[in-house]
Amino acid sequence: MKLRYYQVDAFANEIFSGNPAIVVEVKSWLDDQTLQNIARENSVDATAFFVVGESEIQLRWFTPDLELDLCGHATLAAAHVLKKELNYAKDSITFQTSAGLLYVEVEKDLYTLDMPSRKPVKTVLPEFIAQSLSKQPIEVLKARDYILVYGSENDVRDIQIDQVSFNKGNIDPGGVAITAKGDRSDFVSRFFVPQATIFEDPVTGSAHASLVPYWSEKLGKQELFAVQLSERQGKLHCKDHKGRVLVSGHAITYSAGVLNISLK
Repeated sequence: MKLRYYQVDAFANEIFSGNPAIVVEVKSWLDDQTLQNIARENSVDATAFFVVGESEIQLRWFTPDLELDLCGHATLAAAHVLKKELNYAKDSITFQTSAGLLYVEVEKDLYTLDMPSRKPVKTVLPEFIAQSLSKQPIEVLKARDYILVYGSENDVRDIQIDQVSFNKGNIDPGGVAITAKGDRSDFVSRFFVPQATIFEDPVTGSAHASLVPYWSEKLGKQELFAVQLSERQGKLHCKDHKGRVLVSGHAITYSAGVLNISLK
């Protein structure tokens, strides 16, 4: 079986920035183990698989380690492939996913992802995370992900995480978002996943389902500009809107090719 794939840098205006995802169209669903094996072989943060239906598009996401319950950057990448590579006619794209219906609006080269809000609540920091941090947060919250709030952008930029301690625990399927008010943005963040093949995620759209409602309430504003302070960096235009989170960004195709899949 030959499957066409595209590698896309999401939340990026140029290649080698943002967050890479591989997008694969399948005519019907392959078995879960095959999907997981493809994602492991691809060895990028996320591989998105989609099946085009009559009214909506089924979408699933896999890291090299597991299937995700929500992935923002790979959803943006899938929308980009549909519009720019496969000439999808509509500018409003509906994805049916395990997180419910997700929507992407396309306006020229800008993609706006509409996803459910996951407002975090205060909680206690697990010992394995606390022991791994070079500096302790001033506030701890959790939805799917732990949200660790710090006092400054430099705290987020300079944080050191001891991977041996960090990997003693597991947050399935979430991770740890470290965040603070930004110097030149409304807020900044970094995102880490214990026991994951890729330790630090470059740009985490799904984490903003929690970061945006938190900072919207904290800063008293609905529209926010966010920067993820990874090595590749990502810039996200966000909005807290009626129980939904809107995240906008650009995407660019890096490569395209064919997967040769042998099914048993």
